[in-house]
Amino acid sequence: MTLPDLGQASETISPLAGIDASAAQAVDDNVRQAAFRPKSRGRELAETVLPPLVLGSLVIAAWYFISYGVLTEARRFLLRPPHQVLQVGFLDWENFSEILLGLWSSARVATIGLSISIAIGFFLATLMSQAKVVERAVFPFMVALQAIPVLAIVPLISFWWGTGQRSRIVVCVIISLFPIIVNTLFGLQSAERGIHDLFTLHHANRLTRLRKLMFPAALPAIFAGLRISAGLSVIGAIVGDFFFGKGGVGIGQLLRRYANNLQGEELLAAVIMSSLLGVAVFLLFGWIQNRAVGRWHDTTGA
Repeated sequence: MTLPDLGQASETISPLAGIDASAAQAVDDNVRQAAFRPKSRGRELAETVLPPLVLGSLVIAAWYFISYGVLTEARRFLLRPPHQVLQVGFLDWENFSEILLGLWSSARVATIGLSISIAIGFFLATLMSQAKVVERAVFPFMVALQAIPVLAIVPLISFWWGTGQRSRIVVCVIISLFPIIVNTLFGLQSAERGIHDLFTLHHANRLTRLRKLMFPAALPAIFAGLRISAGLSVIGAIVGDFFFGKGGVGIGQLLRRYANNLQGEELLAAVIMSSLLGVAVFLLFGWIQNRAVGRWHDTTGA
């Protein structure tokens, strides 16, 4: 091909290239507009409600299949069908009121234990963030405390604190303390180095740096730890109540009694209510996080 032919070919190709670039730019603009277009309330509600409804329906269908398709009539007490659990465990007020009272007793224990864990966890995490020697001294013992099986130290707990409510609170603290310390410490240490240098340039003291820089930067991590520990505190209250039987009857004592008496409907109803308590506490701390942190911390990806 001669040089004029090349020139004519380039003149022929260049308009096509311009058209392709314009089309690509238009597609890119459409994609960006679709990404930032606000969703309708109906669509947002459907995307929020439909997935758990569909999954819950599948779980109930599997539950019925196991109760009637897998278990024989003689073994059906191991997993009663959902309608019998609803009728005996929830619609019978005598049984349901007993479960509610036990749940309220365990919720009080979980609240007290979580409050103590928050106070201890914030104090230790703050000290550990201010001095590396404190972090090196305390952190291994916190890991060891988290790794200790609660069942192994039940005799020690009952010997030191008895078999009442105090022992249940101690179990709550042991189970829920570690996530608060770890997440709070991580959050306090996550502030940007450049902002630390800016505070140093303005001769800010430790208290000012902690109050105006480190704690605001740590809020997302702190609330993540609180949401984890809130669920663990409910588990700790139930486990402590299961082992320590004196004092107010909690949901753990009811679970043990229903299991020993083969009361399958009441047992499953108590398990469901315990799970709902954990979900409620988790959602409560999520709501508090949204109110406290607001929209300045965006956790969604681009």
